[in-house]
Amino acid sequence: MAIVEKVREFKFTADDFNFLRKLSNEHSGIQVPDERFDMFYSRLSKRVRKLGLADFKEYCQYLKNYPDHEFTEFINAITTNLTAFFREMHHFDYVRDVVIPEVLIRNKTSKQIRVWSAGCSTGEEPYSLAITLLENVPADWDIKILATDLDTNVLQTASEGIYTEDRVSDLSEEILKRWFMRGKSSQSGQVKVRPQLQQIIQFKKLNLMQDWPMKCHFDFIFCRNVLIYFDRETKTLLAQRYAQMLSSGSWLFIGHSESLNQLSNEFELVACTSYRKNT
Repeated sequence: MAIVEKVREFKFTADDFNFLRKLSNEHSGIQVPDERFDMFYSRLSKRVRKLGLADFKEYCQYLKNYPDHEFTEFINAITTNLTAFFREMHHFDYVRDVVIPEVLIRNKTSKQIRVWSAGCSTGEEPYSLAITLLENVPADWDIKILATDLDTNVLQTASEGIYTEDRVSDLSEEILKRWFMRGKSSQSGQVKVRPQLQQIIQFKKLNLMQDWPMKCHFDFIFCRNVLIYFDRETKTLLAQRYAQMLSSGSWLFIGHSESLNQLSNEFELVACTSYRKNT
């Protein structure tokens, strides 16, 4: 790999980068291409500075010596978290128009709905799902959303449910009034999701490459813009594991640049990046 030398606060070599991206891949399965060299420097230089280290070679050694202490901070720093409320709106429309009506019939005895938001980032996706479900499912139904991510920092933000007003600027005034509380005084310029949304969501740290402790089957899973980080073999494995977590006829939603084509024969494409597990 050819590295363009730049004037940097900390020395960062190809060897440092290769060690760090190999470590990332071994523990999370995330593939890191050469073009993320500068991104790794930008994200991790903050850790080098905070730890009082001289350069990235010392940081690599620090990770070797104190993996239990530093690995979570390392993963948090390099994980990209880009999300928004009702991002890729067509998925939420499909849930409202197709999924919920079918689930209401299928689960009419149990009156339960179970959903998984995998790679939930700062919480906008699971809260959008919660709004969609609470607005379209009878009040006496038991709704639970599991929201997981590898990054503990974004999970903390998600569980608090507090956002700056610019994060909700695209939402209708009706949704804002019904599902958010505007901050006052020192909290001016912020909004907080209402407790009704938080009560049906459980935020948990989960590494998709490790054991999945969940025992139940889900009615649908959102795993959007997650597969893009993995190689083909890992994508195939994840597709198989998602299928195992879904009841027959249930749904898997993935990102706009992702596809299950040639990865799994257990799903059929039913709408844009929306798949249904074969019965």
